[in-house]
Amino acid sequence: MSCCIALSFAAGNVAAKDRTGAIVIRAGKTDNPTHALARQFAGAVAVNGAYTLDVQESQGSVQNVIDALTAPRDFIFAASSDLIAAARRGRKPFSPDRRYREIRALVPMPALTVQWVVRQDGDVKMLSDLAGRSFIAGPRGSVSERLTTAALQVMGIDRQVQMIDIVDPAAAAAALKAKQVSGFALAGAYPVPTLEALARAVPIRLLGLRQPALGQVLAADSSIAAEILPKGTYPGVDADVTTLAIPDGLYTTTRMPAATAYRITKAFWTQRAALIARHPPWQAVSFATLATLGVRLHAGALRYYREVGAKVPRALR
Repeated sequence: MSCCIALSFAAGNVAAKDRTGAIVIRAGKTDNPTHALARQFAGAVAVNGAYTLDVQESQGSVQNVIDALTAPRDFIFAASSDLIAAARRGRKPFSPDRRYREIRALVPMPALTVQWVVRQDGDVKMLSDLAGRSFIAGPRGSVSERLTTAALQVMGIDRQVQMIDIVDPAAAAAALKAKQVSGFALAGAYPVPTLEALARAVPIRLLGLRQPALGQVLAADSSIAAEILPKGTYPGVDADVTTLAIPDGLYTTTRMPAATAYRITKAFWTQRAALIARHPPWQAVSFATLATLGVRLHAGALRYYREVGAKVPRALR
């Protein structure tokens, strides 16, 4: 399934060869948060004109990276920098292929941030308090389950927490409201609308991860990053909370013309404020998050960042 959005750029002339065909964006299944973010990205830079952005369903980030090997020049995909690093090293599930070296970065996306939620009127005030209690970490194989398990393991309480399996993530909020569980985890770009609604109905508390456990989780898995959920993200949450996240970004290959990469990058940052007004999770994306992209920027994107004086990490140049 795909969604086509027309895209044009006011600055400069677009070469005729760059005006043909659609720019494909691959970003997970249609019910995946990353797919929704990709459609928001496309919508933010879309006005009638030179390009068409075709936001397509994919089998996930691993397949996106594999498809980049043979993709046409006008191809953008969502992935984490850690996956791209694994592909370049030929680590499973990837096979060794030098063409992975052709992958280049464009812009960061809001990270998939895990949010550990409990009731404010309960006595669970930190993750270690979950020992001996029931908790919904999320569907099996989800980002929230993976990061929750990692955190509980480094604290040595993973076997003391009664994990409740669910298929429908929406059931977690209902279970917390009914006091059937001590809490639940979800992962997504914040603020999550369903969590905002829950916080208005039931006072909630967000749990954080402290040192040394935080450092141990990050040292054990390079794909995980620390993320600060700012106070005020949700009603009643009046303090910053340090949690875990999987950074995401939009990438292409060296086959994309520099002019195309430049104009897409410029269009996104020019429209960032309007995008945030419609979709607040994008406020987490700034020039400061460029480092999470992990690989070199496309030459066209780098040109834009240099023009506006953005601080580009050496590894991305």
